[in-house]
Amino acid sequence: MLKKLFGIAPQLEPDGSYKPSKMALKMGTEAKTDFEDISYAKYRGSKSKILVIFTEQKNMTMQNGKMFSTGNHPVEALVPMLHLQNAGFEFEIATPTGKPVVFEMWAFPEKDEHVKAIYEKHKASFERPQHLQNFVDKSLADVAAYAAVFVPGGHGAMLGIPEDKNVGKILNWAHDNDVFTISLCHGPGALLATMLNNEPFIYEGYNMAVFPDSVDKMTPKIGYLPGQMPWALSEKLASLGANIVNTKADKTVCLDRKLITGASPAAANELGKLAANTLREALI
Repeated sequence: MLKKLFGIAPQLEPDGSYKPSKMALKMGTEAKTDFEDISYAKYRGSKSKILVIFTEQKNMTMQNGKMFSTGNHPVEALVPMLHLQNAGFEFEIATPTGKPVVFEMWAFPEKDEHVKAIYEKHKASFERPQHLQNFVDKSLADVAAYAAVFVPGGHGAMLGIPEDKNVGKILNWAHDNDVFTISLCHGPGALLATMLNNEPFIYEGYNMAVFPDSVDKMTPKIGYLPGQMPWALSEKLASLGANIVNTKADKTVCLDRKLITGASPAAANELGKLAANTLREALI
């Protein structure tokens, strides 16, 4: 009752899951992003495609059994896509099962016209994405057409994607063929899929920016999460030999070889700029 009074109680959704409290939404989301509408010299080459792997899962079960209403964070997905679009790249939208993309719509920046525009542009693809199996069957041989694989963040990126065999195949394919991999926040959980079938972790020794476990442990206090996380992402990646370069949920971005990562939603604009400039320079 006191948590509700002070606005720090997670808010119950119709399906029994919880979205962040009123206070957490006020502190952790914005109506308008810091997106910079940069006029890049557009890439005109043949490697113009970027595969974007979204989750189609919504609810994450926390340690206390409560479900967090999650999915893909709209800012973490759409702001980097804006930069990459402006730099001349195009997108193929996919989910592990081909079911519709799920966004954390409670985090959607409703007053950001740029974000709203790219969301509407790709809405039909978000509703009817490609099945990853289809990409594996038909597109892996067409490596010359792809510049990058992008896995947006949101806690939902930790659901299913790290255990998906096709995600593992695609990330190993990208790594082996000098295709960039881009991710941020909780999205780097996808990198764990490269270990399926007892394969080694191909990102051992890589520097990367990832959402800090320390922040995930703190946010239940203000009702952002309805309980403690089921597992710790940064801790898992570090245990496998990744070097996590950030300690805060800030604007940190990192480029190591063909891996481009960012720390949090606050890094979405910086990640987009880094990815757009890096891809253009590497592919010219």
